[in-house]
Amino acid sequence: MNPLRQLAEFGQSVWVDNLQRSYITKGTLKKFIEEDGLKGLTSNPTIFQKAVSGSDDYQDLFDAAKGKGVNGNDLYEQLAVRDVQGAADLLKPVYDATKGQDGYASLEVSPRLALETQGTLEEARRLWKTLSRPNVMIKVPGTVPGVPAFQQLTSEGINVNVTLLFSQERYKEIAEAYVSGLEKFAASGGDVSRVASVASFFISRIDAIVDKEIEKKLKAGATPEQQKAMEGLSGKVAIANAKLAYRTFKEVFGTERWKALAAKGAKVQRVLWASTSTKSPKLRDVLYVEELIGRDTVNTMPPATIDAFRDHGKVRASLEEDLPAAEATMRQLEAAGISMKTVTDELATDGIRLFSESFDQLLGAVGEKLKKT
Repeated sequence: MNPLRQLAEFGQSVWVDNLQRSYITKGTLKKFIEEDGLKGLTSNPTIFQKAVSGSDDYQDLFDAAKGKGVNGNDLYEQLAVRDVQGAADLLKPVYDATKGQDGYASLEVSPRLALETQGTLEEARRLWKTLSRPNVMIKVPGTVPGVPAFQQLTSEGINVNVTLLFSQERYKEIAEAYVSGLEKFAASGGDVSRVASVASFFISRIDAIVDKEIEKKLKAGATPEQQKAMEGLSGKVAIANAKLAYRTFKEVFGTERWKALAAKGAKVQRVLWASTSTKSPKLRDVLYVEELIGRDTVNTMPPATIDAFRDHGKVRASLEEDLPAAEATMRQLEAAGISMKTVTDELATDGIRLFSESFDQLLGAVGEKLKKT
């Protein structure tokens, strides 16, 4: 059996972390759905930037905009909305079959708004209205200003994919904000059964930065105790961090408070593993899929990871295996003199910067093509 399809037996959904026009027009997405059991799709500015720069998929929109005074930002939004709507339409049968558990396509608010609560709220509401599909999610960053924006959007019945989560502490804030938002929505007479959300918890970037920190410490002359603590840490911290975040997920969604919402038809906010392609050639290319398989989770994979897992992925209920070892890994990290808080804070800041840079490059690429049309 296709290992990608087997993941469903363990309560995990496969989404693809990619989108461009040809996915819709050339049947790529349809094939993923039919052959691999794909259940959703995520996009971000980097993905759209590569799609615009690396293909002629959008020439019809550029031709239509010629001489009409359309700016790059407006044209980007046109193409992004069209692609996400097209993906959502192809995923609608999945949404219907799973009663709204799956079948979602995500579109991100501008990364420039990552530190603005009000700006994020306004853009998320506008995109939700423009997309006009029940099976879309608006991506909102899990920054300090993003938490209240997410809670408010949930209280308005808007589906949200909270992105750029790295720390267990921030994840817990987001899970609790979801519960609070749904309670408010229910109190206002809203139907909580039609609201869905995922919390996008990033994986590979954590190991990449931890490996760099280990290298720096070894070059700077670590103490024998630190050297011993650093042994065997490579490729383990991200998985340990994710396993402990999932433990928090089970705690938040196991309370009496949550059960009262579940009785009204509320869906748990699933944890979505993001950034699941390995960055180091020393690691197995499907490591961040194989080691994070568990109920009520999603793994959004880039196409190369989907192909690799289809080819040689091994499926088992791995996510709750050996939690004491995960705790020991985090203690070992601290003993090595590496602060997990510093690591996750840096990653959150870098994530905003990288997405903002991709967004600027995207608008630049759209502007250049407009000029040449």
